[in-house]
Amino acid sequence: MTAKGLSRRRFLAIAATCLAAGPVRAKTATRWRGLALGAEAEITLHGPEDAAGRALRAARDELQRIERLFSLYDPDSDLSRLNRDGRLDDLLPDFYALLDICSLVHTATGGLFDPSVQPLWRALAAHRGAPPPGVLEHAQARVGWDGVAYDRTAARLTRPGMALTFNGIAQGFATDRVAEALARFGFEETLVNIGEFRAGAGTWRIGIADPDQGLVATRTLERGAMATSSPSALLFGAGGRGHILDPGFPLRDAPWSTVSVEAKSAAVADGFSTALCLLDAPAVQTVLAANAALKRIVLVDRNGDVATLV
Repeated sequence: MTAKGLSRRRFLAIAATCLAAGPVRAKTATRWRGLALGAEAEITLHGPEDAAGRALRAARDELQRIERLFSLYDPDSDLSRLNRDGRLDDLLPDFYALLDICSLVHTATGGLFDPSVQPLWRALAAHRGAPPPGVLEHAQARVGWDGVAYDRTAARLTRPGMALTFNGIAQGFATDRVAEALARFGFEETLVNIGEFRAGAGTWRIGIADPDQGLVATRTLERGAMATSSPSALLFGAGGRGHILDPGFPLRDAPWSTVSVEAKSAAVADGFSTALCLLDAPAVQTVLAANAALKRIVLVDRNGDVATLV
C-alpha cells in the first residue's frame, strides 16, 4: 500500500491541522506532542502549568486505554480478541459506546459506514488492490453490520470469518475521551488533535488540505469537533484504489477527494466523514439535513473545487 509518502493517520493529522496553531487571540499554551493510535498527536490547553501537567498525564493514560480497546495491531486488545474469537464476553462500557455510535452512523449513511469491511480491506491489501477472481466475493460474504450482535455485556460476530476495524472512527472516539478527561481537570480552553479535532472554549483556526491540492479551506472551531477523510491518502498499491471502501461495491471509486465534517462529537464527525466520501452531493445534503448532530460539511472534488454544506 502507498500513501503518497505518508501513512494515512500521519497525512490526516497534517491535512486537518496545517493551520491549527492555537486560538485566534495570542495566549500562553501548554502543548503535548506524541504518538497515539499509530500516529502523531497533539494536545493544547490553557491554564496553570502544574495542573496542565496532571491533566496531560491523564490524557496520555486515556489514549493508552483506548488503544488497548481498539488497536488492530495489539493481539491482546479487545478488538483483536473479538476478531480472533468471534466473541467478547467482558465488554467494557466504552466498547459498547463505540458500537452504538457505529450503529448510528451505519443507519444514517444507508449502510455505507460499516466497520465489518475488514475482510475486504485485508483482501485488497494482500493483493495490492487487484485481487484475483473470487477473492473479493469470498471476503464480501463475511461483511455486514447485521452480523454484529451486542449488548452491554458481550459482543458476537455471527458469521464465520467476520472481523471489524474501527480505523474510520476510533481516532475520533479517542479525541472525545481525551477532551472529556481534560475538562474533568477544569480545562475549558483546549484543542485535541488525534488526526481528528475537538476544540473547547476559544476560537481555533484549522486548515483542511487535500492529498493532491494541498490547503483548500480554513475553518474556525469552538466547542465542537471536526474530522477529515481522504480516500487517496492511502492507496492499495501504486496508483491503486483508495482505502475507504463501499461494503457493497468495494472496487468503485469515491466521488470525493476529501470530505471534512463538523459535529459536536469527534467520533460522530469521524464516522460520517469516512462514509460521506462515497455519496454524491445531493445525498450528502440529505444526510446533513436529516442529522442534527452534523453542523457543516466541506466537500473537495477531484479537480480541487470546494463546496461547503450547512
